Amino acid sequence: MTVPRITGVELAGRPHLPLLVVGPSLGTSSSVLWSTAAGLLGDVFHVVGWELPGHDGGPGGEPFTLTELAAGVLGLIDEVIAGRADGEVRFGYAGVSLGGAVGLRLLLDAPRRVDRAALLCTGARIGAAAHWRERAATVRAAGTAVLVEGAERRWFAPGFVDRAPGVAAELLRGLAAVDAQGYAWACEALAEFDVSDELADISVPVLAIAGAEDLVTPPAALARLADGVREGRLAVLDGVAHLAPAEQPRQVADLLREHLAAATDPYDAGMVVRREVLGDAHVDRASAAATEFTLEFQRLITRYAWGTIWTRPGLDRRSRSMITITALIAGGHHEELAMHVRAALRNGLTVAELREVVLQSAIYCGVPAANTAFRIAEQALRGPEPR
Repeated sequence: MTVPRITGVELAGRPHLPLLVVGPSLGTSSSVLWSTAAGLLGDVFHVVGWELPGHDGGPGGEPFTLTELAAGVLGLIDEVIAGRADGEVRFGYAGVSLGGAVGLRLLLDAPRRVDRAALLCTGARIGAAAHWRERAATVRAAGTAVLVEGAERRWFAPGFVDRAPGVAAELLRGLAAVDAQGYAWACEALAEFDVSDELADISVPVLAIAGAEDLVTPPAALARLADGVREGRLAVLDGVAHLAPAEQPRQVADLLREHLAAATDPYDAGMVVRREVLGDAHVDRASAAATEFTLEFQRLITRYAWGTIWTRPGLDRRSRSMITITALIAGGHHEELAMHVRAALRNGLTVAELREVVLQSAIYCGVPAANTAFRIAEQALRGPEPR
C-alpha cells in the first residue's frame, strides 16, 4: 500500500482541547472550506484540517485509493497527537464529500481511534465510476479551471453567491489552482469507492448532515448512511447545497458542537473553559484551597456552570460575561464580581464596554448596587489579581 503524505493546517483552538480533525471536499482546501465554522468551534476543540494531494499548493503526488488516503490522514493525526503530548489517541472527525468518504474509511479501518464522526454532503458511494473517470480525463487534458462554472452550480444553493460573494470566489479560485494530476487521482479514487455493504460494521456514533439543495449527494444519500450505521442520525440543512461548512457555518458548528461534545466529559470540558476564562493561576489556587468539605462544590461548579452552561453554543463568551456581571451586581455577590470583571477582559470586552454594563445595571439593579460595582470593578482593573 502506498500511503500519500498528507499536509495539515491548524484552524482553531489550542492543543489542550479535544482534537477535532476536519476534511475537505474535492477541489477545496480545509483552510478555506472550514475556516469560519472552525473558528466558531475553537473555544471547545483543537481543530486541525487536512489537505488533499495537489490541493492548497501541494504536489499531486502518486495515485492513491481512499483506503490509502485515509491511512495518510491517520499518519498526519498521529503527528498532531505526538505534538500535543497529552497521551490521548482518540479524536473527533468531520469531513465533507470526499472528506466524508475518508471519514467512513477511518471508521471502518481505525474505529477505536474515532470518538464520534460527522459526515457532511457525502455518501457510502458518491456518483458513478464512469463519471469520475471522465472527469479525471477532462482535468488532465484541460486543467481544473474548466470545472469552475459547473462547480458554482453544484457547490452552492441558489442565492448563496449573491449573499457571500467573497466566500464563493475564494473557493472557486482555489479549485482553478488545484494541481490537475492530484485532482485526477482523487477522481479515480472516488470511482473505486463504495462501502455500502460495510455500513453495518460502523459502531461509532455518526451524524450525517445533508444539504436540502444538494444535487451531488442529496438528503436521501445521507439518510441511507445514517440508517446503515449502527448509531446514526440525520440532519438536513435548508438552503444548503454541497459545501455546508461554507454555506451555513453557524448551523454546522452548532450541530458539530452538540454531536461531538457528547464524547467529552462535562467536567473535563468545564475545566478547560474555566481555565481559559478565569486564568490558570486562579483555578490552581481554588483547586489547592479545596478541602474535603468543599471539594464536591468545586467539582459541581466545574461540571455544571463551566462544563454545561459556559460551553453551550447559543451565546459567545463576551455575552456570557456581560450577563454574569449584571447578575452578580443584582444579587450583591461582590466577592465574585472582581473575578468576573477580569474574566470579561479575557473574553474580549473592553473597559468601555464594562462601564456600559455597570451603567445599565444602575437603571435595572439600582444605583447603590451600581455604585458598589463601579468601586469593585475599578479596583479589579487597576491592580493585579489578588493572590
